[in-house]
Amino acid sequence: MHCDPRFSRVREVFERNFADGEELGAAFAVYLDDEPVVDLWDGVADRHTGRAWERDTPAFAYSCTKALTAAVLLRLVEQGLVDVRAPVAAYWPEFAAGGKEAVTVEHLLSHQAGLPVVAEPVPVEEFEDQPAIAARLAGQEPLWEPGSAHGYHALTYGFLVGEVIRRVTGKSVGELVAAEIAGPLDLELWVGAPEEVIARTARLKARERPDVTKAPAGERPDDVLARMVQAALDPHSLMNRALGNPGMHLLKGGANNPVILRAGWPAAGVVTTARGLAGFYRALISGDLLRQETLTEALRPRVNGPDRVLLLDTSFGLGFMRPSLTFPTPSPTAFGHSGMGGSIGWGDPGRGLAIGYVMNRMADAVSGNLRALRLVQSVYDSL
Repeated sequence: MHCDPRFSRVREVFERNFADGEELGAAFAVYLDDEPVVDLWDGVADRHTGRAWERDTPAFAYSCTKALTAAVLLRLVEQGLVDVRAPVAAYWPEFAAGGKEAVTVEHLLSHQAGLPVVAEPVPVEEFEDQPAIAARLAGQEPLWEPGSAHGYHALTYGFLVGEVIRRVTGKSVGELVAAEIAGPLDLELWVGAPEEVIARTARLKARERPDVTKAPAGERPDDVLARMVQAALDPHSLMNRALGNPGMHLLKGGANNPVILRAGWPAAGVVTTARGLAGFYRALISGDLLRQETLTEALRPRVNGPDRVLLLDTSFGLGFMRPSLTFPTPSPTAFGHSGMGGSIGWGDPGRGLAIGYVMNRMADAVSGNLRALRLVQSVYDSL
């Protein structure tokens, strides 16, 4: 492990998370101005076997994948192969069905397309057939007028953006991440993990849900938290429908199942070390992956405010989270993407920071993950 003395408080917070019983296994990495200053890991990768978390132990990081998918698409923009203002149907003609002729690539990247759910249940047999799932979405009508509102496209984001990428290049997001990002930069991350990586991937422990049978005492009936609790309890809510189809829970072990780890869903499919995730953001802010003007334009917020799916305020540029209730940050120049359960990828060009955090004890979806936020705050406190 490595921790620059300037960041000793980061190590203290990391160790305290374990001492307080909040972690099972985890890793945290930080680059400052291209220099690796923190690379920590500890705990157990598999609670059933007692397998230790090692330096090269990767973890499934859910929606941290969305930033990688955005980067792949933005590289196509730089090559003149995609225009984010163009209709999706210009690259994917079948998408125009259901009144979606005017939906743009920008709408997909910023969660404005009105397609946060796959209308019909996706059978397990289709989980590794991304074009088949995309075809389902192409035939649907949007739930709201595209561009008029936004709502987190938890899983559909990847099938939609991924299909545009496939139509333009003939390759999947996972193939392009391997060929253009992970391979050239020697990063430990995979969107669709090979068998040898699956064998050493940390096993997630299901989050321990709190009692959400009622809103906390003193909350008004129209309070946002109360509405979130209600949505979490309602299997037919937009939130649950967006998060649950395709249903990882249909497979033994859920996200630990090799089918999921291998499938490489472009919205929730990355298997990565903290060092690999931080390295990706280091490459973004240093200009190794995108031109500075491309990244600056991608970080310009397209939406900001109430999210129709998550109910809290969210803010998105082109595939990247910006400061909001769901991406709290001590710096206005920070961007990145969190993953369900608590993992996070983070870049801050204003401070020269790139951060990655992965773990296997899933945090509760309603309360979020204070472990990651404390670690990030300790980095800023160390500057």
